[in-house]
Amino acid sequence: MAKLASTRRGLLTGVALLAAPNLARGADFPDRPIRLIIPWAAGGSTDAQLRSLCEIAGRHLGQPIVLENRPGARGTFGAQALLQARPDGYVLAQLHSGVLSHPYMTRATTWDPVEDFTYIIALTGYLSGLVVRHEAPWSSWTALMNDVRARPNAITYGSSGIGGLSHLVMAQLLQRERAEMLHVPYRGVAETTTALLSGTVDSVADSSGWAPHVEAGRMRLLAIWANDRARRFPQVPTIKELGHDIGGIAPYGLAAPKGTDPGVVRVLHDAFKAALHDPAQQAVLDRYDMPNLYMTGEAYRAWVAARVPVERDLVQRLGIRLD
Repeated sequence: MAKLASTRRGLLTGVALLAAPNLARGADFPDRPIRLIIPWAAGGSTDAQLRSLCEIAGRHLGQPIVLENRPGARGTFGAQALLQARPDGYVLAQLHSGVLSHPYMTRATTWDPVEDFTYIIALTGYLSGLVVRHEAPWSSWTALMNDVRARPNAITYGSSGIGGLSHLVMAQLLQRERAEMLHVPYRGVAETTTALLSGTVDSVADSSGWAPHVEAGRMRLLAIWANDRARRFPQVPTIKELGHDIGGIAPYGLAAPKGTDPGVVRVLHDAFKAALHDPAQQAVLDRYDMPNLYMTGEAYRAWVAARVPVERDLVQRLGIRLD
């Protein structure tokens, strides 16, 4: 009997030892710096928001978060990095709505937005809109559209890439307005801002990296795609007010590779949640008119699962292709 009890204790101990690594990962994590991929150029609103967030979250984690800007490919280099990284919590990336629509714009195998990532937290979203230079002849969205209809494809607009939020919104708007503008894709809001100020493009449809230039009088904001008028620009109409019930602010957040340990995810979520609600981070959000759109990783994944069919149908209806 004693021998049987001893054998049983040995088996239980063996099972416990096998289970221990999973339990320990969350408890011991992190023990070295974490890398976060920002799939946009430095200097834009996403870059500023995530740098502030990670500085605060790093203090909660007891380890620094090293940010790596990888602009290009319509903001999908972060998603690509997660597919190749180990699921240990030390490589994270920003994911956004462009990651959801990307698989439906190409014949190449990419990723399943719902199944191929471990969602950690939803953070915020972009106030986006259409801006022109201050000396441009258009004082309103209506004036611009009238000119665009009179001169098809003669007026250009830049965005942060094919299939991104602002490109999809503009494609829908132009379809409804029966107007044609020439789309010029860039690698992020820092590049679209430079292109507009230099006169390379006539207008820019992008997130609110343009806001300081609007306030300084270098640019004119004609319309925004948000649920309500922006506090900083109360005179500027939403596209819904202009007769188009589309757009709005979609959340973006952080993810880790598929299969990341739940204990590690909890540690990361708690640190980023604390950072998101820190007054210093809120000041950055206010600066760019970015709302707090906090969701847990589970809730964020559920939002993605519900949104993917919408993005797929929109891309197919508009006929947007990368190949």
